[in-house]
Amino acid sequence: MRLALFSPLPPVRSGIADYTVELLGTLGARHEIDVFVASPEETAAWPPGRARFTVRNAHDFVWARVRTPYDLVVYQLGNAWCHDYTWPYLFKWPGLVVLHDANLHHARAWSLLRRFRGRDYRAELAFNHPALSPDAGEIGLSGFSGPLYYCWPMLRTVVASARAVAVHNPRLATDLAAEFPDTPVRAIPMGVADPIAPDEAARAIRLWHDFGPEAVVLSAFGGITPEKRIEAVLQALAVARHYQPDVRLLLVGQAMTHFDAPAAARALGVDDLVTIAGYVRDDEMPAYLAASDVVLSLRWPSGRETSASWLRAIAAGRPTVVTDLAQHADLPTLDPRSWTVVHAQPTLERLEPVAVGIDILDEAHSLTLALKRLTTDAALRARLGAAARGHWTAGHTVDRMASAYDDVLREAAGLPDPVVRLPSHLRPDGAAHARRLMAAFPDATILRAQLPTSGN
Repeated sequence: MRLALFSPLPPVRSGIADYTVELLGTLGARHEIDVFVASPEETAAWPPGRARFTVRNAHDFVWARVRTPYDLVVYQLGNAWCHDYTWPYLFKWPGLVVLHDANLHHARAWSLLRRFRGRDYRAELAFNHPALSPDAGEIGLSGFSGPLYYCWPMLRTVVASARAVAVHNPRLATDLAAEFPDTPVRAIPMGVADPIAPDEAARAIRLWHDFGPEAVVLSAFGGITPEKRIEAVLQALAVARHYQPDVRLLLVGQAMTHFDAPAAARALGVDDLVTIAGYVRDDEMPAYLAASDVVLSLRWPSGRETSASWLRAIAAGRPTVVTDLAQHADLPTLDPRSWTVVHAQPTLERLEPVAVGIDILDEAHSLTLALKRLTTDAALRARLGAAARGHWTAGHTVDRMASAYDDVLREAAGLPDPVVRLPSHLRPDGAAHARRLMAAFPDATILRAQLPTSGN
């Protein structure tokens, strides 16, 4: 199958960029794939012959699809700035949309409002959420930050204009299918590569960051933001140190301007326990995972995303702590308040817990209990790590993900483009300006008749 795929690629610092490379390593052997990106840095990083796919600038798509048509266009879409270039193509050339977040409000608002397109933002918000008061758009126009935007995910324009939608969680697929019955929604299990790291690499990381041989290292991966519940972790760490003096916290990810993690650690008196590694290269991640005794994969608010960093942690056999969210309902977890297994199907017997789950409504208390136990109970850590590795092997390898992709790609390629009336600015009439110019010339009747009336 000949595919056009829109996605950021490294060196863009994006989880979806890394995910796409892993996916294409397998899919590229079975399909002819052109990946369309936004920046010259991305095309330069992937010259011809380096990979099983061809990387092109997105501006080449229009003529490339005419010269050699594609069987399907695939859009990898998340709630992030790096997908900004994708929007015009997504609405004009329907295809398979792979939603990595069930909330696109932040990304879409940023795309429109930074270009002073307030009228278009109001129109899209009204289309996506017709029951919402028209005045709600003024909140977005005044600045789009904070958890309120998770209430208005702005998905309808994307889902309604797609041939099909894929997500990485079955419960989310069920919810979206009920909300948007006219669009096929399919679940594809997310897969990650096996993060193999030799023991020497893990020891080198621990030595580099001055962790002693008895240190119990708690790690958090990804952007260092409040949404990763870093402040709650620091508060729990302040208590856990009294039970495990050798506990350490390692933050691996890019620092953000709106959150000062070192200042938060100093305020709680745990700055001596915190190490900030900053952004690390993909090839260094397996060693950092292997150097970790426990991985903290917390999140709130959530866009119902599936965390690739959490999947990499369980693939590495690390015990993990997660926030109890809707996307984790089918994941057997340990409740640290009782140390019993919690699962959406409690009638199932002999469920082996895969992670420790934190109730967001009892976060401070539950997280403190979790860290107290995990930092002092090596046997529990080993048990959780082994179950985690088994969970990855059973359902989250790259090969399993690629096989599921093949089924969805074939289905989407056979579907027609949807017939949907979107806000007019999303499918602009590219010939309108030319027709206005020609109206001044009465003798140009033939030329005017050759201009298309819409859709260009």
